[in-house]
Amino acid sequence: MTLSDPDLPPQRSLSFAIEQLGWQDPARANAFAEWLESVSLLHALSAHSVRAASADASFRRYFRVDAAGASLIIMDAPPDKENSQPFVEIAGLMQAAGLLVPKVLAWDPNLGFMLLDDLGQHTMMQVLDTKHADQNLGFFNQALDALITWQQASRPDVLPLYDAHLLHRELQLFPEWYVGKYRGKTLDNTQQQVLQHSFDVLVARNLSSPKVYVHRDFMPRNLMVPWDASESRLGVLDFQDAVYGPITYDIASLMRDAFVSWEEDFCIDVTVRYWERARSLGLLDHEGWHSDFGAFYTAVEWMGLQRHLKVAGIFARISLRDGKPKYLADTPRFLAYIRATCGRYRELKPLLRLIDSIEDHTAVSGYAYGRV
Repeated sequence: MTLSDPDLPPQRSLSFAIEQLGWQDPARANAFAEWLESVSLLHALSAHSVRAASADASFRRYFRVDAAGASLIIMDAPPDKENSQPFVEIAGLMQAAGLLVPKVLAWDPNLGFMLLDDLGQHTMMQVLDTKHADQNLGFFNQALDALITWQQASRPDVLPLYDAHLLHRELQLFPEWYVGKYRGKTLDNTQQQVLQHSFDVLVARNLSSPKVYVHRDFMPRNLMVPWDASESRLGVLDFQDAVYGPITYDIASLMRDAFVSWEEDFCIDVTVRYWERARSLGLLDHEGWHSDFGAFYTAVEWMGLQRHLKVAGIFARISLRDGKPKYLADTPRFLAYIRATCGRYRELKPLLRLIDSIEDHTAVSGYAYGRV
């Protein structure tokens, strides 16, 4: 195996490649170099080919490295900041269910480096035609294939429960990070009571839904278009936070995306397709959902509202605490989602008035929303 360019000493070539990955901690860069060399022979890696692949909203980074005519992915997940054990366990659970997910080829839990197979070059998000929604139905049908497969495999007591405690904890990110630290607002007692009552109603409504496996971030940025054109499945990524909870969560994530918005008719079209398939499999035998799409769609909107409030808080935290300000650019999208849903239901009108107060009654423009 050749680890270097012929004109450069092996150590210098590999060191140069690793330096280009941008390490804040030299000790971690050295640890990575040693780990990479330790796995290179077994997996036929061209170690000097390592280069940046992507990063996400967490502390994880991803690199790509050539290997025997193909490529593999390396995850850099510092163990003091990221626990990779759930990723390994849930990857196995998803593979057993029939989903296309990365295979774990090597993992050092003490260092936080992991070698994975490479599912593809492009995410679903990167290949979507955002100006012509109907041109994307093929991809969304593939996404529904993965979602239904995942939900059909569901069993209780396997994944952590998406319970009231966790839902409330997530919702608190909104007043703490979005309202307090980003908007610089302090809620008075009356406003705090309105917010808490709205959260209580929201959590109770969402917990009444049937429970399945929940990816928890099921959206086009976490779905991969495979290298192999004959592969009919989309790859699934970023599943380490999966839980057992409301069946409405992942379809809400898919159609009310953090990074792209769709017109109401397209959202309804895809959600109806999901509803038809899920009810035929007995997944929606709950409070008339099997026969009443409107009742199911209302539940999806309420679940989406919980997610939008949470993500608005998360994006503020990522921007302010973690130094990634680009995420704040999508904040207007979430506020528009929140206001659209709150404006549709009488029980949520007090929350809408509170949101308007927090936003100084500033109208959000530039997007087309309805039930999206």
